Amino acid sequence: MKSDKRLIVALDFPTMEEAVKVVLELGDSVSYYKVGMELYYAAGASMITFLKNQGKHVFLDLKLQDIPNTVAKSLSVLTVLGADMMNVHAVGGGEMMKAAVTAVKDTAAKLGKKAPKIIAVTVLTSMNNVQWSELNYAKPIAEQVVDLAKLAKKSGMDGVVASPQEALAIRKACGEEFLIVTPGVRPAGTALNDQSRIATPMWAMKNGSTHIVVGRPITQAEDKIMAAQNIIAEIRGVGNE
Repeated sequence: MKSDKRLIVALDFPTMEEAVKVVLELGDSVSYYKVGMELYYAAGASMITFLKNQGKHVFLDLKLQDIPNTVAKSLSVLTVLGADMMNVHAVGGGEMMKAAVTAVKDTAAKLGKKAPKIIAVTVLTSMNNVQWSELNYAKPIAEQVVDLAKLAKKSGMDGVVASPQEALAIRKACGEEFLIVTPGVRPAGTALNDQSRIATPMWAMKNGSTHIVVGRPITQAEDKIMAAQNIIAEIRGVGNE
């Protein structure tokens, strides 16, 4: 079965060797991978280079949040690596997000290459209502997520990272072109692990997700290719590639 760029497989590993083994095992069945903090801190640019040399798309998931100048300069450096998508935290504010977008576009233009998509994390999918209440936000999670998505769009972001449970409301608020990348996706019958606000792949896509991020249900499966293909078949039952 042909790979599908709407499926992003999370390479949440402590070493490059473990990640490379999974990528090679999955072969052509997966074309898009997420490199998060754990793997990037262990392997750095070498992991991005490996994936690009394999012809893969890369979501560099470092969730940057700092003063606008620091985030902008960091993203300028990271843009050189060639990732296809990167992210920041929306709670860093509008000025930080605007600076991030400008830095990425300016650096890409200087390099003569297409700018990576830049998206904003709304509320982590591991967050449940009990944990949320400890933060003393005035609004429930779902409302806060939509507000952050609106701010991200206003700031020039290409999209957001959000729970599939909020995807439909974001789609209505931010339009059809806005990217909605959803972790917390679990095929029926698989372990929740550390996710709280979850959905199945089909449910996520029906609710407006443009990409789903799946890690352990694929990377820890006995038959990884079959696990990936089953998810691809499910999301292809919702819409065209």
